[in-house]
Amino acid sequence: MALTSNPPRPRLACEISAERVIAGRANAAQTAVEVYSHRRLPTGALHPNLASVNVLNRDAVRLAVRDTLDTVAAGLRDAIVIIPDAAVRILLLDFDDLPSKHDDALAVIRFRARKSLPFDADSAIVSFQADRTHRPVKVVAAFSPSSIIAEYEELVSDAGLAPGVVLPSVIAALGLVTADRPTMIVKVDGPTTTVSIVEGSNLVLLRTLEVAHGDITANVLPSMVFYEDTYAAKLERVLLAGDAETATLAASLQQELNVRVAPLAEAGLAGDTSFGDALPPSVLAPVAGGLVG
Repeated sequence: MALTSNPPRPRLACEISAERVIAGRANAAQTAVEVYSHRRLPTGALHPNLASVNVLNRDAVRLAVRDTLDTVAAGLRDAIVIIPDAAVRILLLDFDDLPSKHDDALAVIRFRARKSLPFDADSAIVSFQADRTHRPVKVVAAFSPSSIIAEYEELVSDAGLAPGVVLPSVIAALGLVTADRPTMIVKVDGPTTTVSIVEGSNLVLLRTLEVAHGDITANVLPSMVFYEDTYAAKLERVLLAGDAETATLAASLQQELNVRVAPLAEAGLAGDTSFGDALPPSVLAPVAGGLVG
């Protein structure tokens, strides 16, 4: 599992979510998604979580992954695997100091995270990024049980491809965000809503919530209040990604938060790129961000 897909990166990406599977291929310059394919999953086929098996209908999910990747692969063999936010726990941690050696830093991060995780930190798959330019050292760390990561990797392996990079969906989507001003990203994936706030290149807040679509606005407001109180800064825009009913949610958030709200833009998409019915750009954000962000 990774927190970046920086070059060199695969030109294929496959997002596996509770609702659907989306596979995309970047152009040769890796500046845009030149084609994508998607398949909707049967209800209940995938249950993203941290405590038990995620893939409940293996045949259905495996078929969707294979069909979408076969459609776009064009002979490529390595793929980015984008997994649901509910299958990962992402922590934002501060350290007065952090060892420079990767393994030593990883041990410190695992120890710090033990009380914050609902699973064994020592046996989990962990990826982290550390910003050492200032004190405290800012760390973004992603944790997931190894058995859960293996479920998603095996789906791609069964399609005949190599799962070269595994990215949490929200981290992939953030690859499309240029945060020249304080920006909140609200990403909806079935019953899960992930709220993140970015300042420049810094991820300063991230929360994954289990909320119904009608309750999203009420659950987003506390994150905005916390950010503005903690950082003495004003949130200036909100971007929507994922399966949200964009127009309805945008109107609700704009009225409640009094901040400009827009869907995550079409950056990273190259014209008419779909095999089958086109998806809204906000739904494609994780695949596009993983490939070109």
